[in-house]
Amino acid sequence: MFRYLTAGESHGPGLATIIEGVPAGLPINEDYIAVQLKRRQGGYGRGRRQKIEQDRAQIRSGVRHGRTLGSPITLLIENKDFANWTEVMGLEEPDESSVQVTRLRPGHADLPGILKYGFDDVRPILERASARETAARVAAGAVARRFLEEFGIQIHSHTIAIGDVEAQIEGEPDWEAVEASPVHCADSDAEAKMTAAIDAARNDGDSLGGIVEVRAANVPIGLGSHVHWDRKIDGKLAQAMMSVNAVKGVEIGIGFRGAVRRGSQVHDVILPIDQWGNRPWRRATNRMGGTEGGMTNGEDIVIRAALKPIATLPKSLPSVDLRTGEEIPAHYERSDVAVVPAAGVIGEAMVALVLADACLEKFGGDHLIETLRNCRAYLQTAGPRGGEAVPPAEGEETTEV
Repeated sequence: MFRYLTAGESHGPGLATIIEGVPAGLPINEDYIAVQLKRRQGGYGRGRRQKIEQDRAQIRSGVRHGRTLGSPITLLIENKDFANWTEVMGLEEPDESSVQVTRLRPGHADLPGILKYGFDDVRPILERASARETAARVAAGAVARRFLEEFGIQIHSHTIAIGDVEAQIEGEPDWEAVEASPVHCADSDAEAKMTAAIDAARNDGDSLGGIVEVRAANVPIGLGSHVHWDRKIDGKLAQAMMSVNAVKGVEIGIGFRGAVRRGSQVHDVILPIDQWGNRPWRRATNRMGGTEGGMTNGEDIVIRAALKPIATLPKSLPSVDLRTGEEIPAHYERSDVAVVPAAGVIGEAMVALVLADACLEKFGGDHLIETLRNCRAYLQTAGPRGGEAVPPAEGEETTEV
């Protein structure tokens, strides 16, 4: 189905991703992908690295004349900062051992990584464990997003909280306000408090975590499956979000909040046909976040991720030296103070990748026209007793980028 691999280190020559399974005929270009990469680099609280890099993915295979070929797509992102790290990250062994890192950072992959892979230097671990890798995921996610747009699926994210500052938002956020916000938040009052909290943490040599919410609208009913544990769409979404750096908790819909309520206050009532509007089987609420029994139920996917504060701190925590085991301040390299706004963009990419794979699993097709035709045929059976609740789209033209 829709598969991808990423490669590359934070300060190496660059990042790469290979994407397999995209049907032929999908309009895509580098400018479209660049929009998502730029969004990932934004947000209040980011470090100096974002001023060095101007991420742009080069399409090196799988696209001809602006449309996919059905063959694997290769995307390459140059690390401009590599020019300053050629000795540390070069292919040849350096003359001195001064490039080694032996001071361990609590909260990072350092200690378990060196023990697992047998290194005497933290550098090989921290380079790949760095959130820089997510640039390649966002590039792959942009291709998935372009594919999902053909189904009418739209994906957004916004910041729910940074530190102990929580946004107060009822209903669907104003997405234009979210994009204009330096912290990706639709609540202007909370925005000011969030930026102040980030400034305070920066002044203290500390970092902040937070909560982001990703929403996917117009998702068809029936993606995923109830028949096996590894085909459940909510399980796939949860794994995808948990794989994002610093994420330590995920909930779909009301999630943990539903555990303290009675069932009558949790489950989403199914509305009668005269209240469906232009989509079948609508619900009175969306507390389940668009999934039931391992499948999408036609309501918006709503998923939240809780991020711990970044582990690399200017005011280092006490730690130990890898060689001696003696106490020493933890290693520090330049880092962000808060990555919550960027994490929302990365979360969008991960949700897009999961949904793209689920759509291909459900509808198949080697060419985009075939995939969309299969989807329309399926949706025509979505009404009561197989009646046509959603009319097929006219024509089979695809949308230009």
